[in-house]
Amino acid sequence: MSAAPLAMPPLDFSASPYTGLTRDHWCAYADYLLRSAHRHATEDHANLYLPGATSAYGRKSDSLEAFARTFLLASFRIAGDPEGTVWLADWYAKGLDAGTNPANPDRWPTPGELDQAKVEAASLAVGLALTRDVLWDRLPQRVQEQLVAWFETVIGQAYPPINWVWFQVVVEKFLAGVGGRYSDADIDAGLAIHDSLYRGHGWFADGPERAYDHYVGWAFQVYPQLLQLMAPEDPRVKARAALDGERLADFLDDAVHLVGADGAPLVQGRSLIYRFAAAAPFWAGQFAGHTRLTPGVTRRAASGILKYFLDRGAHNADGLLTIGFHSEFPGMKQSYSGAGSPYWAAKGMMGLALPADHPVWTAVEEPLPVETGDTQRFITAPGWQVDGTVSDGVVRIRNHGTDHANAGVRVADSPLYARLGYSTATFPDLAGESVDNAVAFADAEGRLTHRTGFEFLGHYRQDGVQVGASRFTAHWIEVDPDGGPDHGSGAAGTATPGPQVTVASVTRGAVELRLVRVRNAAGRGARLRIGGWPVDTAAGLASEVRPVEWGGVLDDAGTWRREAPHPVGEHLAIPWIGTAGAVADADYAAVVVLSGEGSLTEKCGARFVADGLFAFADGAMVDVDAVFAQLNPA
Repeated sequence: MSAAPLAMPPLDFSASPYTGLTRDHWCAYADYLLRSAHRHATEDHANLYLPGATSAYGRKSDSLEAFARTFLLASFRIAGDPEGTVWLADWYAKGLDAGTNPANPDRWPTPGELDQAKVEAASLAVGLALTRDVLWDRLPQRVQEQLVAWFETVIGQAYPPINWVWFQVVVEKFLAGVGGRYSDADIDAGLAIHDSLYRGHGWFADGPERAYDHYVGWAFQVYPQLLQLMAPEDPRVKARAALDGERLADFLDDAVHLVGADGAPLVQGRSLIYRFAAAAPFWAGQFAGHTRLTPGVTRRAASGILKYFLDRGAHNADGLLTIGFHSEFPGMKQSYSGAGSPYWAAKGMMGLALPADHPVWTAVEEPLPVETGDTQRFITAPGWQVDGTVSDGVVRIRNHGTDHANAGVRVADSPLYARLGYSTATFPDLAGESVDNAVAFADAEGRLTHRTGFEFLGHYRQDGVQVGASRFTAHWIEVDPDGGPDHGSGAAGTATPGPQVTVASVTRGAVELRLVRVRNAAGRGARLRIGGWPVDTAAGLASEVRPVEWGGVLDDAGTWRREAPHPVGEHLAIPWIGTAGAVADADYAAVVVLSGEGSLTEKCGARFVADGLFAFADGAMVDVDAVFAQLNPA
């Protein structure tokens, strides 16, 4: 039997002129998601056996995941409205007892028994800390002792040196607050790893590679703020408050420029099935005032993100979040993904922990940056040059710094990290080899090269034009059958080197002049391919690549198509241009456009007006010779 339809209050465009969503809408949706999930719980509430995908860890792990992640959502509701959510506290109290009762044959695996339980333990600990007065303190002593014993199995455990260190830190800080055993060494080591991954201006890498994605926001920026709520009087936590707060504020200055006018977050990086978790850092900034964004802009960003997914089928007819981006798309499943995995979207609803009279809920929504004018920004750590256009509300990045690898590594490109461009309006082609935002070379069999391991050459802005560049040895990869990625990195295998390439992106708004310098191409017989943006044919977006007369000749063109569903539509198209025959050592140029409005012909009217002088359609000019000289490619 399907769940009852979602019932929402009427939209309120006086308080929320951009989205119509108020706190009442957020509460209604949270309760709908929770009640829908509860329909699949065991009688003792400990396990939620949601229908759908099973992870590599098995159904027991997946059922714990579903409990823990929905409990995190419930804890936000309880913390923000304890009197109106007694039903939630009672429901989860029963499951917390049964899940940690050693005598229960259907108990949860402990973090000492199962790695995935380490992840879910953090959600349980955060939720119990946020609701301590109304849930933890009212649990029978026997249940408290069971939970403490279950949590204590994290002590001394090994955690990978990525965002996972926070799962141990928050659990052991919770244990410290309730009289359980904990390890100062574990906590200090986790915080030290966290700090070692900091790359400046609010940005963290998720590990030692150039791994930049939404985990920067929903992990590295959120957990330090939750720690402030969990243990505000702890000396270690107090000592970090100013530092972590400043980092969050810096990050949010960038993050707000990565939200489209339709509420779409930047579509880049792994774990996109968590959907509106992208709103989490915006809420986190309001908890202790660690943000330079006004409450009205904060809610505009968060509500915009939620509404984007609400309007595009994030939950199915049964009221369950699915593996996918818009609606369900099984192709986005990773080995650790189960039916409960998408409920980490709960992080994006953490604003519900703030009471109804908090300014973030009472302020009138204010516009996002992309709604007030065209935006240009360079985000240093990931090497992203950002161009947002007010006319269509689309935010684009050109990427010369992120590939989920390190310079010199020769692996396949990860579709979610290594493309030259990402936006709030397009979803990357998930194929391992693709012309999607590529500068690649095709061999006689049509196999395409990869760019992962490139060298970032720098960035500058001049006269309203942004420039960024990277250099790499293009390489073909014979993928090792056991070398496939699961956490973002490109597949490993045998690499065959190809031409040496320098790519510069000269951008203004929707238009990119893509400059390609090819060297060491002789004798390889490879054909150059310069690919544009991947667009769904029904999305109303225009994507085009046009050759510009300058240097080498681009005399071939086409459109790659997939006539099958993809995460945001049914038919994918990617335009490309290139050389009909073997590419020669030369400099090549193309205009690459993604636009949601206006005439592509007009935008593509950008051209060279004199030797080395390129003019955009609006008259802005750039000296291309100066681009190469300033970025100093070989």
